[in-house]
Amino acid sequence: MTTLTEIIENFSPTNPYSTPPSWLQGRTTYGGLSAALSLQAVLKSVQSALPPLRTAQFSFVGPVANDITFHTQILRQGKSATSVAVDCYSAGQIALRSTLFFGHDRDSNICHDLTNRPQVNTPDNYAQPVEETFLPSFFGNFDVRFTNEVTPVSGAKTPELIAWVKLKEVVNVDPQVVLLAIGDCLPPAAMACFTSPAPISSINWTVDFVDSTKNIRGWFLLRTRSLNACHGYSHQIMEVWDEDSNLIMVSTQTVAIFA
Repeated sequence: MTTLTEIIENFSPTNPYSTPPSWLQGRTTYGGLSAALSLQAVLKSVQSALPPLRTAQFSFVGPVANDITFHTQILRQGKSATSVAVDCYSAGQIALRSTLFFGHDRDSNICHDLTNRPQVNTPDNYAQPVEETFLPSFFGNFDVRFTNEVTPVSGAKTPELIAWVKLKEVVNVDPQVVLLAIGDCLPPAAMACFTSPAPISSINWTVDFVDSTKNIRGWFLLRTRSLNACHGYSHQIMEVWDEDSNLIMVSTQTVAIFA
């Protein structure tokens, strides 16, 4: 199995790259890896030091599979913020289009957190799920501990998945690259309501970093909730906390569902 560390060590944005089978999601690259490589392309391509990534939008245009290259363009670079566009090509065709916004901290008197972290036990209190044939290949790169009986394809009434997650092996990778690789690893929340496996496809993913972390080997608590599903699309919100209950990342996603 190829680790994220090995992928990053050998990654060059303009050199054609093919995704290892262990990081595929059906016929395309796992979306979290594609997003992580888009950020890595910026970190390798932009010569000046960048402030932390604050928000990013990823539009999944087509399959990201073979002969993958990344093209970056600085849209604007000011004193406190930088915006960068990234186009990912697969076999010469646009496959992923991203916009990333980097910004320095600002002094502010406004500070609040109205999110509601799930009340769960530590990861050691939960078991790794039994391997299922419908889980995608990339899932094997993560330790995943669902915190209740609601799991993918469990026929649940509530479209919500909650799990502790960590990468099995990662060293010397930018923490925000790691977080992007982790942040999309749970199946879409609507899959909790599935009674039998069916295809899904991410359309877009908008990510907001609330805080950054240097802990890239530890556990993260992920919650994904479908707010609305109709006409073959699910609209979900996703949240990530670290082991100390700090909110790290929030995101929204539109997913095409074929069930």
